[in-house]
Amino acid sequence: MISINETIAIAEGDIEERFIRAKGPGGQNARNDETAVQLRYDVTRSSLPPEVKLRLLALAGRHVDAEGVLRVESRAHRSQAANREAAHQRLLALLRRAVVLPAPRRATHPRRTDRETRLTAKHLRAAAKVLRSKPAED
Repeated sequence: MISINETIAIAEGDIEERFIRAKGPGGQNARNDETAVQLRYDVTRSSLPPEVKLRLLALAGRHVDAEGVLRVESRAHRSQAANREAAHQRLLALLRRAVVLPAPRRATHPRRTDRETRLTAKHLRAAAKVLRSKPAED
């Protein structure tokens, strides 16, 4: 079990691991080893709470496909073990961010003086632009 926080954990078997060839410049027999790692985690079938699933899908963005499978890749290191560890750390960090409830947004209102200052500056910019325009022909 991989512990995300004190109440939520996921099974290691839920994470599918694949080793793929890392992209990069070719050459003579270069990059034949499958050192890049791709982790696949099916968010829709996971045992996570529904609100955590929604936040995870929103945070992951383009890394989630149409079926709800989250893909995390790592190809930054030359060794397979280092890429594997980096991918697991990235997935764990994403899951930990999804578990945290975002702070509620409180609506704020600008002060009257701030609003007046902004409008005064806006009128000054508009007046300068009017001066740059061609005079109207009568």
